[in-house]
Order: sequence, then structure tokens, then C-alpha cells
Amino acid sequence: MILSILQSDGRISNVDLSKKVNLSASPCLDRVKRLEKEGYIERYGAFINPSKLNYGMTAFVQVSLNSTTSDTFKLFNKEVVKIKEVVECHLIAGGYDYLLKIRFADMVSYRLVLEKIGDLPAISQTSTYIASEQIKQDTGVPFN
Repeated sequence: MILSILQSDGRISNVDLSKKVNLSASPCLDRVKRLEKEGYIERYGAFINPSKLNYGMTAFVQVSLNSTTSDTFKLFNKEVVKIKEVVECHLIAGGYDYLLKIRFADMVSYRLVLEKIGDLPAISQTSTYIASEQIKQDTGVPFN
């Protein structure tokens, strides 16, 4: 219950959290500290509106590599994280190797990002899908 509440409101005070989970403040804080220490809570943050910062467009890029050796994956991984517009990168089991989520301002920015992606090592092919509307946003782990 603590994790669910913190995931939806990371700014909640320990006193308010303790009331919601029916604990006194001190044991509640101890449990939160333990959850942090054990890695259940990785970090705290805020959801930022990308449009306000001129990153209002989103696309997904499928990437296929020309080789699937561990060295190729390591090199690709090392370089893809350097592209700030790539906000997510997932290694995929299936018809391609990676799925990238990119954010950008407009089509000119999109082409520039695609050039950066195209310059990544060992790429044999990419396919891009531009999102026209976001229906649901990742808000973390689903709790009952």
C-alpha cells in the first residue's frame, strides 16, 4: 500500500502517508527507508509536460542491427543513451532488435533525430511510427 500511494503522490508527507496506511509516523518512515534501501523505490520525480518544453511530438522507432553479437549490443547501448531525444530504449525479442521512443518538436527536429539514430553503430534498418495521440501514459507498476 505504501508503494502504491508513493507512486501516485511522491510528495506526500510521511504524516499523511502514515495515516493512509494506518501506521504511526515513525514505523511508516522506517518502512519507506527500508523500501528505498532494498531497491523497491528507485527514485522520486515529477511528470513533466513535454509540450511545454517543445518536445510535443512522439515517435517509436524499430531498429534492426546488422549483427547480434554481444559486442554489437554493447556498442549500440553505449551510443544510443547519448541521444537526448531518445527517452526510452528497449531490447526486443522478435522481428527487430530495439524499440526506441523519441520526443521532438516538429518534423525538422524529427529528421535531425533520425539522422542521429541512423549514425548509430551496426544499424541495418529502421522503421518509424509517429504517434498522433497519447491515450494512456505509463504511471508505473499496476497495483490493485
